[in-house]
Amino acid sequence: MAEKRIVASCLIFALCSSVVAGCSGTNGNGNASTGENKGNSPEASQATVNGESGYPESLTYWAGLNTNVAATMTTYNDIAAYKELEKATGTKVKFQHVSADQVADQLNLLLASGKLPDVIEADWVSVPKGPDNAIKEKRIIRLNELIEEHAPNLSKVLQDNPEFRKMVTSDDGNIYVFPYINGDKYLLTYIGPGIRQDWLDKLHLQMPTTINEWEEVLTAFRDQDPNGNNKKDEIPFFLDNWFISFSGAFVGAWGITTGFYQENGKVKYGPIQPQFKEYLETMSRWYKEGLIDREYAAADYNVTNSRVINDQVGSLMIGGNQAGKFDTNPPNGSFSLAGATYPSLNAGEKAEIGQRDAFFSGIGAAITTSAKNPEQIVKWLDYKYSEAGHMLFNFGIEGESYTLVDNYPTYTDVIMKSPDGLPIGQAMAKYVLASFSGPFVKDRRYYEQYAGSPEQKAAISTWTQPSNEKLMPPVTLTADDGSKFASIMNDVSTYYTEMIDKFIMGAEPIDQFDDFIETITRMGIEEAVELQQAALDRYNKR
Repeated sequence: MAEKRIVASCLIFALCSSVVAGCSGTNGNGNASTGENKGNSPEASQATVNGESGYPESLTYWAGLNTNVAATMTTYNDIAAYKELEKATGTKVKFQHVSADQVADQLNLLLASGKLPDVIEADWVSVPKGPDNAIKEKRIIRLNELIEEHAPNLSKVLQDNPEFRKMVTSDDGNIYVFPYINGDKYLLTYIGPGIRQDWLDKLHLQMPTTINEWEEVLTAFRDQDPNGNNKKDEIPFFLDNWFISFSGAFVGAWGITTGFYQENGKVKYGPIQPQFKEYLETMSRWYKEGLIDREYAAADYNVTNSRVINDQVGSLMIGGNQAGKFDTNPPNGSFSLAGATYPSLNAGEKAEIGQRDAFFSGIGAAITTSAKNPEQIVKWLDYKYSEAGHMLFNFGIEGESYTLVDNYPTYTDVIMKSPDGLPIGQAMAKYVLASFSGPFVKDRRYYEQYAGSPEQKAAISTWTQPSNEKLMPPVTLTADDGSKFASIMNDVSTYYTEMIDKFIMGAEPIDQFDDFIETITRMGIEEAVELQQAALDRYNKR
């Protein structure tokens, strides 16, 4: 079951085409800004690439092969932006790729081998023992001084956006990567509840905003034949494995998550809170009453897509690019999938927690100790944070993949209406990194077009309503703490996954919830909370 949960999670994020790996509060042109609208990526990068000559002649670069790229190419060398970067710098890059689903395991093996490429692009916050330990063990190098001396563009981005600097700096004060930054708050939220607006209209129902209203709407979907085929075949809510594991789904109505969160600076673990029992009682009742798909535990993306386009599903979790017509136009011409707000418990209130990424989540390009010319590699990486690099890696080649319309970089039909019939994310991946991630600052103007229909923009706006103040920032654990935490959470996560399905499907009575808490407590969850608390305290002191 745990394996299915992981697959489901990967599918939904592939579905969203890695929309944002992590934006509203912008300065008007869609570029790097904090919540207070400071700075932007092109203008904040006005520093020249570097007055000195000296890009590396060549370098080796390890990275997972993103699925959007893998659909049409075998190497990042074939991405137009990287081809142009070679022309601009003269640097030939030998990419070393592993498949996207093997990155974590292969990275651990790579670091253990000691046979390292010059650059490793990965999620360094998730690396066992953390980035500071990777520096101590002489796998990667500290970049602070090199960035200050040789990376004027990234330096300015971090100077103009103190929150970015705080996130990319480790507890020991190390900057360890050239970071992947979501450059605007508009980019941080891209997933939420979707509901059939045409079904609501047909049954004269209002958009639900509370848990009780959702239950009333789902009951109507079950009983009133909104698809009009005279069969009771509607699935009011298509619950899936990813929904259960996702920390910001309906459980946010109770002010908690399915993982770690913080309340006034105090870390808590959601599944052992009393509110989580109330959440499970609701989901179990919905399942028993046929408001949730009875076969959700075995569902995958193909099953989801089939049931949606066959006019059976009333609501489900979607990505912003799916609002309106989902992934495939259903035969029902009136089909309309609208973004619904994350529900609250009480009318007139907003949900406390929804989905929101951080500006920086740990992904970036680290320079290894094997690199013979780190200063030159720093200059090469810094190009992506210049104005030219920013435009290149977000929009590609002017006149080919984008044109300027009233000074707004507008993707051409090569991307938006691919002559090869490619989805937008895959068409983009032939030119830019915007549909996935890498060491650059992502521009909101990418997402304004990727999810650019009125329905898509409305959905994203709706999903940004929760305050999300309880979400944890991108904290890092020490080497020792990381080992302890991983050992505890491997057991806890496996047990949690097994029990949640049992509670919802009625195989385990909710009355046994106290036993569930006791088991997780014996597994060491209190120590795990303490480790997260220590990490949060260190983060807040950065």
